Amino acid sequence: MTTARRSLLSGLERVLILAAHTDDEFGCAGLIQRLRDEGAGIRYIAMSPCKESVPVGFPDDVLVHECRACLAELGVPDDQVEIWDLPVRHFPRLRQDILERLVRIGRSWSPDLVILPSSHDTHQDHETVSREGFRAFKRASIWGYELPQNLVRFENSAFVALTEAQLHGKIRALRCYRSQEDRPYSNEDFIRGLARVRGIQAGVDHAEAFEVIRLIV
Repeated sequence: MTTARRSLLSGLERVLILAAHTDDEFGCAGLIQRLRDEGAGIRYIAMSPCKESVPVGFPDDVLVHECRACLAELGVPDDQVEIWDLPVRHFPRLRQDILERLVRIGRSWSPDLVILPSSHDTHQDHETVSREGFRAFKRASIWGYELPQNLVRFENSAFVALTEAQLHGKIRALRCYRSQEDRPYSNEDFIRGLARVRGIQAGVDHAEAFEVIRLIV
């Protein structure tokens, strides 16, 4: 079994995870697991609770609770989890407000690494977060995470190796999203299959892939 390698993740003090929606950590839950295992400080922000997209039979705030439960499983303290109340699918018209909020966060917290949606993500909310996140944090290293269902192409230029235990931890955490069980990307076979493909590309058992948008060392 491959052991997680020491890498650029070692020694990071402040990592900011930006999600357009509660559940976007499907693209980076393994990285979150690695960062916590290596002692990094993590702050997570989801900008929409997606009330308008909740499946029939669930309360409209279900994704808020599932998101917090998922991040707790991954070891992120609840006081470092922030969920805004922006309307899903309307981020483009809120671009300036999002940018100004992110700029204020950058001034007060100054992350070493920012994880956000890929610059090639075609969802209008993800695209907005990627663009405004870059504008707000261009003095930090920035990686884009992979959500295959939204991508026309993806530049997998960074790989985060995962042990079997870390991959299992990712899968266990994502099971907190009971409301999303019917989504194809929540299927364990899909999660494991993608991790295996990225692992083969990186020469390890399992991995997550990221687009390197900016790297400052």
